[in-house]
Amino acid sequence: MLSLPAETRLFMCHDYRPEGREARWETTVAEVRARNIHMLDRISEEQFIDMRKARDAEPDMPVLILPSVQLDLGAGKRRKPENCGMRSLNIPLNAV
Repeated sequence: MLSLPAETRLFMCHDYRPEGREARWETTVAEVRARNIHMLDRISEEQFIDMRKARDAEPDMPVLILPSVQLDLGAGKRRKPENCGMRSLNIPLNAV
């Protein structure tokens, strides 16, 4: 993604609004390179690994991660309705 031209527009799937900022769903390659803490040009591999280890040690999983992953894996396609006519997602019992 970062090899695309800097002005390339990117449309994000979800945004966790860090530090209370407004939700954003559109950005550019240049903005990602400048602001996304996971893709900064100026961060070393060691700094990235240390940052991820600290962040991954946080105990709470994002609230909507399980349904988001299911929809992401299905490329946003909604599941077929069940016999009752409702569509549902599968949530692992040990995740709640």
